[in-house]
Amino acid sequence: MPIIQVKYSTPNPRGGLVPAIATTVSRLSAQHLRKDPKVTAVTVEAVAAETWFCGGDSLAELGLASFFLDIKIVQGTNTKDEMAAFIAGVYAAMGELLGALHSESYVNVDNVDGYGYGFGGLTQERRYVAGKLGVAA
Repeated sequence: MPIIQVKYSTPNPRGGLVPAIATTVSRLSAQHLRKDPKVTAVTVEAVAAETWFCGGDSLAELGLASFFLDIKIVQGTNTKDEMAAFIAGVYAAMGELLGALHSESYVNVDNVDGYGYGFGGLTQERRYVAGKLGVAA
């Protein structure tokens, strides 16, 4: 299942952002990509607005927020439309959480091979095959 990594920066930080971001991106991955929140891992890291630059200016100077979200999913499990909806949903939600966003805010949906990606010591490919055969992975 997915691991989601988020780096964010805002010139106006407020309390509770980290859990709010983690909850929001997990919910959006379930809503748009059908990923089970019970096996979704999320990391969230704040970056000082003085040290995040877009177009040569710091976010502190610009008075804007930004983020980078990377999610790893198994290739072929989602359609282009689902991924587009996820990206749009994340951008809108992060704007609500962080405030006005710089256009240089990114979402990367990384489609990885199921035989090279897994959790709990098992690849996603093995889980898929076991599910098709109706046996324990």
